[in-house]
Amino acid sequence: MDLVDSSYLGAVALAGAVARALSRGLPPDWRLRLEAAAPADLPEGWLWLHAVSVGELVLAEGILAVLRDRGHHVHVTTGTANGMALLARRLPGWDGGTGRVTGGAFPLDDPEGLASFLKVPPGAFVSLETEIWPNLLRELEALGVPRCVVNGRLTRRSLGRGGPWMARAASRLTLVAARDAASAALFRELGAPRVELGGNLKADLPPPRSLHAGWAHLRRAWAASPVLVAGNTVEGEEEVVLGAWEAARARHPDLRLILAPRQPRRFPEAAALLAGRAFRRASEVWPQKAEAWEACDILLLDTLGDLASAYREGTLALVAGGWAWHGGHNPLEPVRWGLPTLVGPGFTNFEDLVVPLLEAGLVEVVPLERLSERTTELLDGASLRPAQAGKPVPYPEGLAGSLEKTVTILKNCLPPPR
Repeated sequence: MDLVDSSYLGAVALAGAVARALSRGLPPDWRLRLEAAAPADLPEGWLWLHAVSVGELVLAEGILAVLRDRGHHVHVTTGTANGMALLARRLPGWDGGTGRVTGGAFPLDDPEGLASFLKVPPGAFVSLETEIWPNLLRELEALGVPRCVVNGRLTRRSLGRGGPWMARAASRLTLVAARDAASAALFRELGAPRVELGGNLKADLPPPRSLHAGWAHLRRAWAASPVLVAGNTVEGEEEVVLGAWEAARARHPDLRLILAPRQPRRFPEAAALLAGRAFRRASEVWPQKAEAWEACDILLLDTLGDLASAYREGTLALVAGGWAWHGGHNPLEPVRWGLPTLVGPGFTNFEDLVVPLLEAGLVEVVPLERLSERTTELLDGASLRPAQAGKPVPYPEGLAGSLEKTVTILKNCLPPPR
């Protein structure tokens, strides 16, 4: 073990010891990882699929289904309390009665945290996007376990932050299936020995699950009204959305709004902003009659994993993250339902999706100063519920097929199913 490995191991072991000594006062995400343990009955050759939080868990659904259906036992881990909440909800459906899918928290990257996960070593480790843990990869390499990243995403900024620890960890990866050419080039620059282009798994997600039965009452109450769905708003964008919504109501007075902040920690902040308006929170008990929704103008979507399905209820979509931030969010979720979709100029993290969708006329990039005007224009004469046409919109050539390509790339890294 050289200086790079030993310095990381010393640092993470010290951090783990301190965290365990102070565990009662730590944030929930840290306590979750301190308590993480692998199931005692994992079979030999099990697959470890890691998705850091909510977005990555949703992204993992397609590849998880393929691995399960091929007979693999897959243990899914996540590193946040929000991820654990979604995992608890989705796990029964992901398993589908097969008994081959389990889930739990991701451990600290120190010897004590990893011990239970390596007692019966996995047949392969597969992580989503940019989850690169130096000590875990070192241990897995020593055990001869393949170490893979799928939908690999890397930016110049994260490359610069990594330092020698991240470079050493990347050099231990067996395979990276990168989501786009720019990420592939950066993984190679970081030192990953085998990098292939797998495409963006967001373009190959399974159809969203149906919303719960309470939505039927809202649907009846809002049936004759246009609905603006604003998803993944970041700090400062709720005000932007409300401004566009209120401006459009001057010409469309019955316009309703579904507002979905990106981060659960900001749900109370968004609710406070809506105080004094006719709104309801999706996390609260839903009225069981349509009449109760008729006086409601805004639904605050403060639940996890429902946004992709909620776009189906809309007339027009605003995909946020690009008006008060530079990263953007996934525009495919509303596009698949046929909704006219607006995004902001700051879509850096989703350029590989936005550019082809823009060229195909399936999204518009609208600067902040024109958002209210363009929202109003698109509502004029728009179909109330484009999704009711019943046919998902075909994506531009090159976006589809990423799941099949990624699974093919992974094939030689996976053990035979038991």
